[in-house]
Amino acid sequence: MAKFASQLSAAALFAVSLSISTSIAQSAQSIDEDTGLIQANGWLDVKATCTECHSAQMIVQNSGSRSVWKSRIVWMQESQGLGQLSDAQEDTILSYLATNYGQKEATRRPAIPAHLMPANPSGSSD
Repeated sequence: MAKFASQLSAAALFAVSLSISTSIAQSAQSIDEDTGLIQANGWLDVKATCTECHSAQMIVQNSGSRSVWKSRIVWMQESQGLGQLSDAQEDTILSYLATNYGQKEATRRPAIPAHLMPANPSGSSD
């Protein structure tokens, strides 16, 4: 009887896990298989404009506020040959980037506390 109860519990746990997994998958954002970009309002403009010169991975691996993304666009226009964008196109691209690849709270792990660091073999405290 104990074995049956254990199997029943395992089956119930599996069913709950499957239900949760399905729910999470349905609420997750769709990702374009070719580029890895989040498929949201403006993604086709980003795909068409940005991937002319670089991989979409340059976008996916980065983050930034609207002003950070704007500064990157300006840099690309000034030094990398990106043409001028219409105001509407720029707004669409910036909205997409800031919404889907917005600034992260922290991009690096915190420094290791000094008391956990090994002694400096050169004897310098700098």
